[in-house]
Order: sequence, then structure tokens, then C-alpha cells
Amino acid sequence: MKRPQLVSKGTLARLLNAADEAKKKREFEQCTELLERATRLDPGNPILLLNLGHALGTRFDYPAAQTAFERAIRISPRKAEAFAAAGFRARDFGNHKLAEHYYRLAAAQKDVTAETLVALAEISERYSRLEEAAQLIDQALRLKPNFAHALLVRARLERQAGKLNEAESTLRSIPVNGDYISVQALYELGATLDRQGRYDDAMAAYLKAKASHGQSAAIHSGELKIIRARLKNLRDCLSSDVLRRWHKQAEELQPLRRLALLCGHPRSGTTLLEQVIDSHPEIVSAEETEIFHDCAYMPLMRIFPPDAPIISFLESANPPALRQSRENYFRSMELFLGESIGGRLLVDKNPSLTFLMPHFIRIFPEIKFMVALRDPRDVVMSCFMQPLPLNQMASAYLTLEGTVEDYIELMTMYRTVSAQMANECLEVRYEDMVNDLESVARRTLSFLGVPWDERVLRFHEHAQQKVVRSPTYADVTKPVFKRAVGRWHHYRKYLEPHLEKLAPFVRVFGYEWTD
Repeated sequence: MKRPQLVSKGTLARLLNAADEAKKKREFEQCTELLERATRLDPGNPILLLNLGHALGTRFDYPAAQTAFERAIRISPRKAEAFAAAGFRARDFGNHKLAEHYYRLAAAQKDVTAETLVALAEISERYSRLEEAAQLIDQALRLKPNFAHALLVRARLERQAGKLNEAESTLRSIPVNGDYISVQALYELGATLDRQGRYDDAMAAYLKAKASHGQSAAIHSGELKIIRARLKNLRDCLSSDVLRRWHKQAEELQPLRRLALLCGHPRSGTTLLEQVIDSHPEIVSAEETEIFHDCAYMPLMRIFPPDAPIISFLESANPPALRQSRENYFRSMELFLGESIGGRLLVDKNPSLTFLMPHFIRIFPEIKFMVALRDPRDVVMSCFMQPLPLNQMASAYLTLEGTVEDYIELMTMYRTVSAQMANECLEVRYEDMVNDLESVARRTLSFLGVPWDERVLRFHEHAQQKVVRSPTYADVTKPVFKRAVGRWHHYRKYLEPHLEKLAPFVRVFGYEWTD
């Protein structure tokens, strides 16, 4: 039976192109409105409904997203494919529970694919259901022997179980052809060899992974240079007078909010600290979202030209606009979290937001900052070793030199802002956390103004009940360990040409430096 279509293909294509452009500009409300128009004009198109669900989920309207998915599934002739497509989109906008729901429905179909089983296994892995994840991978490989993605997940599970030789063997069976999975397998091989103490072999695997990214890396690197130039301009425009004036304007922005930003350079211990304090009943944390950028900051800048100095629209924001941004932020956070924040303290954990500390002070003058510190040499090596999807930030980590430059840029912004601002700020060293977690936890909770609670010391139990978005999701479901402290020494000969650039930060943050 031919499905009804109430619009010409040309008109529909123009609507979809406009929706795609709105999405690229992160104008999600407009994107949703355009997709809703498209589904009304072509109501029998399940792909349109799936994409509408994705747009609604990106705006954290999960019930509406699920309604759109259900409509798509009802009219789709291939149910397993439709269930899996809904799961993929839900996972993409960060709702792992909804993604798992649809992937399980897809897995129950007779025509389930190996791809669906692997996607479900990765979600089970994130929830620390490792035995179930392994069973799903076995099932996937029975359907599709030598499936590279399934082998990659199997190797990751083997490494987590301490089966390092088996993990290495599995990884070496994956063809190196430059695609995404083979690049991820090289990173995983590096991690496995590192655990075996084969550091030169590990470095060779990491370098091979970096070299496999190809020309797309240049595009992201170019975009990163533009962003850094704009942020450097902001840094040069800041002063104590500006930041303290913004801080004093808190009284104009009632009601004041209980809010803290947990930041610092990536791989400095932010995930460990966030899981510890998130175990406290008076604290709710949000991990690595773009809510502040998209819902609070972006609305202030939309009336300005794209190349306008950042300081111009931060300075020009009036109290009504700032109050609207504050409301947008907390409303979106509650939608994302799926619960009311109420009187609890909200901790926004995201190392990438360290660059946006001035923006936070402008919109939330009452904010407190927690900054995770770690030996800069360990930070650089850890960032270099991470299997991050290639984007603007990750493009900085394609070389050790670029990783060092990224560290210097971000931590210079932190030092500039922290020296001039009036907001309360607490520095927390990763090495102190792994040596004496209770003392650090007590000091941190006191800084945040919440009473002591023993549950924070059992953070790994709490972490097993949730999806951790950070690359260190597997580590924070275990008690604190110390093997990552001083790891840079194993790679010193590779880092040696860049150590002098890091020396000022090593010294100022109190780490041992010997020439």
C-alpha cells in the first residue's frame, strides 16, 4: 500500500535542509519545528518520525521523543530495524535507558542483527553488567563471525577482566584499514600493552592510531584555532574589575542558585571527584553535557555577528536576558536528569567548560568552582592515550606537542580567571584523592556547604547504578587505585622535548620538578 504524501519532494527536501542547518547552528527548537512540519506533510515516513524523535531528545523532551519513536515503529514494515534505529538515536542524545529499551526490543526480534547486539552489549558494559555484555558479544559473533566491532568490545571486556594476553590476541585479529573501529582497536591495543608494561609497543600503537585519522583532522584543527583565538581575546579583555563587577550583580538575579562547576583539564580526576560527591544525597551532578553552552550561553550571543568579541555580548547582557538564561539552564538540567533538583546543590561536571568560567560568572555570579589538578605530565600522556572520537577538542591530542599546547591554553585561562575573580574556588589534586580519599572528600563537602556523609566513600557502588559518560567509566566503578600516578615516567623519552613548556605549570601546581 502506497503511503500518503501531501507535499512535493522538492518542498520536503527544502524543509529537511533547513532543519539540518538549524541543527548545525544548535538551534534545536527551530530544527524540531521544521521536522514536525515535515512529518505532517509526509505522515507515512518513519525516518522523518525517527529524526523528529532525535531532535526532541536533543532538547531533553524524552517523553515526546519516545512518542515520535513509537509512531515511527508502528508504521515501519521492518520492526527490528525500526527498534534499532530508535535505540541508536536515543543513545546519540544521551538517554541510555531509552536506548536500552529499544535495543532490547530489537534483540528480541527473529531478524536481529549483530550490530544491534553489539550496541546493547556496550550499554550493558556501561552499566557494569560485564557478563551479560560478554554473552551478547558471543551471540553477535555467531551471527557475524569476525565482526570487527564485536571483537573490539570483546577485547575491552577481556582487558577489564585482566585477561591481557587474550585481549591483545583479539585486537590483533582486527584488520587495520583506517576506519573508525580499526582506529579504536589501535587505541585499545595501546591500553592493553600499557597494562602489560610494554610501553614502547603501546606508544607505537597510539601513534599508528593518530596517523589513521586522515585529512578530517585538519578540518577540526582549523576550527579549534579559531575558537582558541576568540577565547584568547576574551582572556586578554578580562580584569579583576570586570569579573568582580559581574560577581556583585548576583543580587539582581534572584533567586540565587546552589551551583558549582567541576572543571579542570580533561584527565585530571574530574570523573573520580564527581562520582564521589554525586554519592551525597544533597548533591545532584550532571556529567559532561553541553546544556550550559546551548541553553544559557548561546541565547545571549544569537543577536550578535558570529565573529563578535565574546566580551561584547557578555557585557551587554541585561538582567532579564540573564534571568532567562538561568531559567533555561536549570529547566534543561532537570529534563536531562529526569528529576527535580529542588533545594539540592547542582554540580555541573565538564572539563571542557573550564574555558567558559567567565561565562558562568556572568550568568551565575553566585557559582562556586572546583578545579581538579593532576601532574601536568600525567595529564598530557593520559589525554594523548584516550580513544576519543575525532572532534575539535580531540584534534589537539593527535600529537604530544598539540596535547601540551592544549594543556597550556586551558590552564592559562584557569589561572587568569582564578587570579582575578571573587568567586570561591577549591583546587583538588588527583594524587591527594587516591592517597587519602576521606580527607579530600571532607574538605570538598565542607567547601560545598553540605554535611559529611559516609556514602561518598562507597562511590564505586553508586557509580555501578548509572551510566558514566567519561572514558574512565570502567575505572570509577572500582575502589580507588594508584596505578595512574606517575605514569608519564614510562613515556618520558617521548615527552622529553615538551617538558620545558610544562615546567611552569608543574611548579606552580606544586609538583616535583627536576631539571
